[in-house]
Amino acid sequence: MKAIRINTLTKKVFLGAFTLLLLISAESQAKKIRFQTSSVVPAARGYVKVNKDHNNNFHIKISISDLAEVHRLQPARKTYVVWMVTDQEISKNIGQLKSSKSLLSKNLKATFESVSSFNPVKIFITAEDNADIQYPETQGVLTTDRFQY
Repeated sequence: MKAIRINTLTKKVFLGAFTLLLLISAESQAKKIRFQTSSVVPAARGYVKVNKDHNNNFHIKISISDLAEVHRLQPARKTYVVWMVTDQEISKNIGQLKSSKSLLSKNLKATFESVSSFNPVKIFITAEDNADIQYPETQGVLTTDRFQY
């Protein structure tokens, strides 16, 4: 009876360790690209992580700290929109940033996650009055350099 419990426990431990290794190896495959320093929001710092999944889709994850509230920009806007330039040189609106203030900090943080079948070569963020626009109407707030995945 004890041998069965040990084997079951051992299997669970090995399965958990194997799953953890898969997650770590998948995360290590992600390409991390930093945003350039912005003249519009100079305090903002952040990065984009791009990872290709088993379906050949690109998982895009953005994390930004010290981002000014969009209504405090000059001129004031309503939302930050995330754009992707594809390897075919097409700019696509892939969504809007979610922003929040943390409980213990006054730093505004913003995150974003999306999946795309298109290969991104550049990510940039604009401040817009409408989140579902097809083309950027204002100048970029944050941008990455061109990259290859």
